[in-house]
Amino acid sequence: MITLERRGDVHLLDLGNGDNRFDADTIEGINAALDEVELAESPTALVTMATGKIWSNGLDLDYMATLHDFVPFVADVQKIMARLLELPQPTVAAIQGHAFAGGAMLALSHDVRVMRRDRGYLCLPEIDLGMPFGAGFSALIGAKLSQPALHRMAVLGERLPAELAQQLGVVDHVAALDDVLPRAIGIAESLAAKAKPVMATIRSDYYGDAIAALRGD
Repeated sequence: MITLERRGDVHLLDLGNGDNRFDADTIEGINAALDEVELAESPTALVTMATGKIWSNGLDLDYMATLHDFVPFVADVQKIMARLLELPQPTVAAIQGHAFAGGAMLALSHDVRVMRRDRGYLCLPEIDLGMPFGAGFSALIGAKLSQPALHRMAVLGERLPAELAQQLGVVDHVAALDDVLPRAIGIAESLAAKAKPVMATIRSDYYGDAIAALRGD
């Protein structure tokens, strides 16, 4: 269950304590949370967190198997990532566990990533699943990752632990488990004053192609 709370200058979006996969309820919950964050009356920053062994395992393939046509569903997931890139607030991903596939791409949609040092992987396993990324996800990956990181994650499907992910520039900070969320909140607090419409404009200047592709424009 997606929840949102505000602590001072920081909104905490909690993905939950499970696989935290994308399904219809996840999409509805995240969009409702982003609506609230976007309309905040005073400057804030967003931290996306979870609890347990997993931050997010991406798309719920079992749920997708129940759909007559899963293309609109995938489009809705991509639009969430576009929304994160378009927010006027700074965003921080507090990655305490595994972030795979769509979960890793959700993390990449944030401005800053803090990852647990001793356990958990970032991984884009689509090569092993026999699934292409499609235009939207490919554009996001290309906009956010350096070529070496892109090749190792997207082409080879390599699982990156925190230290290697930091070396490749995929995450910005690594921390012990108990410090992941406090570190992310501290960073968000330091960035909250930057929340203003020009932030969305500047992101659009650099990530406009990815935003358009994620939105299917």
